[in-house]
Amino acid sequence: MELFFRELGQGQPIVMLHGIFGSSDNWLTQSKILSEKYRTFALDLRNHGQSPHDEAFDYNVMVEDVVDFINSKQLTDAVVIGHSMGGKVAMNLALAHPDKLSKLIVVDIAPKEYDMSDYIYTKALNAISIDSIATRQEADEALSEFVPEPDVRQFLLKNLQRKAEGGFNWKLNLPSITANILNVGRAVQSKGTFDKPTLFVRGSKSRYILDGDIENIKRIFPAAEFETLDAGHWVPAEKPMEFVEVVKKFVG
Repeated sequence: MELFFRELGQGQPIVMLHGIFGSSDNWLTQSKILSEKYRTFALDLRNHGQSPHDEAFDYNVMVEDVVDFINSKQLTDAVVIGHSMGGKVAMNLALAHPDKLSKLIVVDIAPKEYDMSDYIYTKALNAISIDSIATRQEADEALSEFVPEPDVRQFLLKNLQRKAEGGFNWKLNLPSITANILNVGRAVQSKGTFDKPTLFVRGSKSRYILDGDIENIKRIFPAAEFETLDAGHWVPAEKPMEFVEVVKKFVG
């Protein structure tokens, strides 16, 4: 699958992978700053943003999509950054294809399984009557019954686009994501260990990476280092400048 991407800068390549319901847009601020020193590629993973839609949606196919992208661009010595779901893609990629990257940065996600059976954001988006809403305000009101935080609602509503003939549709493939939501929570599928430099960045207000997860992380990623920023789960968005500094220090 040929993924949509945004490219900036020159130098060592950095490939950036967003989380569920996100897109390459999530990395605009970070990639602009990093592009002063590096060649950045912010990808839209399948079924997200401007990338193609497909019924298949799991980590195996997402990893192969990213491998195809790295091969197509003939990238060497790449650093791969992944947030949340993108972090799971990045971890699986590092374990299955360690030759495709030189360093790994995982943002606020552990290699363990997460229960996605009652994932509130999937319910929230499906609660919007996409064929009948006339304004973004109506969509926001529908979301507010599930998502009280205005900033999270605005993040989710970036997936809403106006049709030329009027009304709205989804940029993302909501039916496929909904049908395969349990796959997003799966533990890392690829076997073995990744011995190259690895950085896990946690949000101090998030519970996605717990202290009890560190032993298992270091078993799979023996060279893992850890940084904690004063943020929730959306670390790069909440602390963009601090996050960029952490990345620059690690990549060198």
